[in-house]
Amino acid sequence: MTGYGEAQRDTAAGHLRVEVKSVNHRFLNVSLKTPNGFDRFEKDLTDVIRAHVARGHVSLYLAVDRKAVENGGGVRVDLDKARGYRAALEEIQAALDVPGPVDLAMLARFGDLFRAPEVDAPPEVDAEVLREMAEEAMRGLVTLRRAEGSRLREDMEARLAAMEAGLEVVASRAPERLVRERDRLRAAIRELSEQVEVDEDRLAREVAYLAERWDINEEVVRFRAHLAAFRDALDLDGGEPVGKRLGFLVQEMHREVNTIGSKANDAAIAQASMAIKEEIERLREQVENVE
Repeated sequence: MTGYGEAQRDTAAGHLRVEVKSVNHRFLNVSLKTPNGFDRFEKDLTDVIRAHVARGHVSLYLAVDRKAVENGGGVRVDLDKARGYRAALEEIQAALDVPGPVDLAMLARFGDLFRAPEVDAPPEVDAEVLREMAEEAMRGLVTLRRAEGSRLREDMEARLAAMEAGLEVVASRAPERLVRERDRLRAAIRELSEQVEVDEDRLAREVAYLAERWDINEEVVRFRAHLAAFRDALDLDGGEPVGKRLGFLVQEMHREVNTIGSKANDAAIAQASMAIKEEIERLREQVENVE
């Protein structure tokens, strides 16, 4: 699922900012981007991420702004050297009778009058502070993921209800098709035997054979069990990941409805099976987003 979180903090080492983002992925894939010299913190940051999520592509960005703790306060001017340059220019002007003033614009051309501040080595970043910031950012990310999960649940429950309605059509039509096939066989036999009385025992055996071939009761029962197991997984309190379990149940639902469709021999059952398959595919896409 998608999510976003961030944390910022001013420390002796500078202004720290941690940003985490997550997008859909079948497995957990962690990507870290940290400044040079921060490689030693990557294991701790990865552990924090793994403690909060079990699925998705999670990217963490760490930025450090040290400007706030740099010493010096700005560019420094070498006034003694500036005085020397001014005196030398005035001496040249007087000796050579050069016109024009010796002003600031002229002195500014001497780059060695200005020097950058001396910067002390910045303090080390505290690993515990980084872990706390990563925890804060991940809590924000998880909050957004849970909100998205609530919306996903509503959509998946609608898919389950649609599949259940289609399954009811299948279950109600299954016995009727055997009755129709029995009557069709009786009429065909009479027509072929020139109105000779039909052997009801033989007809019953043929219908029993067809009933065995076309029986979908086991598939319907298993499909209903998968629907119930899916709903039970949705009702868990979130203490454990359920995405892979839901993916397995969707796979089993697809297998059962394929069997139902192959045994249909009835337009209404075949149509209901196709509608269930469509809902399963939509459900499969959503399950890929669930942790």
